[in-house]
Amino acid sequence: MPPAVSASTTSQMPPRQTAEQPAAARPAWLVILAAGTIVGMAMGLRQVMGLYLKPITLDLGIGREPFSNAMAVANLVWGIAAIFAGGISDKFGAGRVVFTCAIATISGLLAMMSATSPVWLYVSGVLTGIGVAGTSVSALVGAVGRAVPPEKRLAAIASLGMAAGIGQLIAFPLAHVLIEYTGWKTSLAILAGIGLLMLPLALPISGTPQAMAPGVKSQSLAEAISEAARLPSYWLLTSGFFVCGFHLAFYGVHLPAFVSDKGLPNWVGVYALMAVGVANIAGTYLAGQSGRWVEKRVGLSYIYFMRMFPFLGMLFLPITPATVIIFSALLGLFWLSTVPLTSGLVGLFFGTQWMSMLFGFVFLSHQLGSFTGLWIAGRVYDATQSYDLMWWISIALALAAALIHLPIRERPVARMAAA
Repeated sequence: MPPAVSASTTSQMPPRQTAEQPAAARPAWLVILAAGTIVGMAMGLRQVMGLYLKPITLDLGIGREPFSNAMAVANLVWGIAAIFAGGISDKFGAGRVVFTCAIATISGLLAMMSATSPVWLYVSGVLTGIGVAGTSVSALVGAVGRAVPPEKRLAAIASLGMAAGIGQLIAFPLAHVLIEYTGWKTSLAILAGIGLLMLPLALPISGTPQAMAPGVKSQSLAEAISEAARLPSYWLLTSGFFVCGFHLAFYGVHLPAFVSDKGLPNWVGVYALMAVGVANIAGTYLAGQSGRWVEKRVGLSYIYFMRMFPFLGMLFLPITPATVIIFSALLGLFWLSTVPLTSGLVGLFFGTQWMSMLFGFVFLSHQLGSFTGLWIAGRVYDATQSYDLMWWISIALALAAALIHLPIRERPVARMAAA
């Protein structure tokens, strides 16, 4: 018989770690700070690509479609690579993923700087797509989700979306000034140098995630995918995130060109996207807190419904610097506020063991939406010399996404409920 354990000995033993408790290897604030800084830098570098549409296409003597398609390829590669980056992060830790993908981002920026034809733009798109897959929210959501207890998870993940907004807020004026005073080629070299700062930030989030403890059934990768594939609510969530990607990619890349086409100065596009970044910080924070009052599915439906109004404004109200910035700020409130609610539902359904990987599949849908939005936008503009049809498509998709989230059943799968 095994020796008995005395009450005094038991009282001195540390509590058992479960998959739904925070990891004790590093302080949660350090993990969140490092992950948020990485996300802010990665998303800032990624979101400024729209500022390069006109200077690069004019300098190379090409239409907007090749540049838009290169950005579409980047988003598609991002979505596909996010699944693998998330799986590796969940199995071996996020540190090595961040380090490798930061190098890919830097290489992609340098490839764009060296572009002499559309081929180089596509090469850049592939590299930056791989890069942002391992340095954005999708790869780091699991690390942050495991660092905090369940009741704080939504707010912790929201901090990553807020960091993305801060990164965008800083990156847009910086890139604009660099393009204006150094030219687009030199500005890309400087941004690539800034990207090097992500490499040391991989250390605080490195290390193998803690194994599942007794009480929560551990899963293999195949079991996790099979379980997710059998849950209808997961498919509804995945379908809705397609629309988020469509909106963000189209608006972020084509807005500077849209306002320029309307005869407004270049600074309007920069300030408008900065307004998106500022409002995104507030909107994502509110989304992270909203789980206390409303179900996540209801919050997502509301977010997508509200996105219709900035697009309607672009169609029916005068396009002036003030209206463009106001519409952008309104859209910014509902920009990345989808991320904590969407990823929070993934964590609620399945737990955190394979959270980054399972969110990666949802994020692939997001990036398919990004690819579709950019591809259609380039085709529509080159064919009609107008973005009007794109605004109508965006409105219809917003309404569809608002409806598709309502049937989601907000509860854990049987395995997690039993634990």
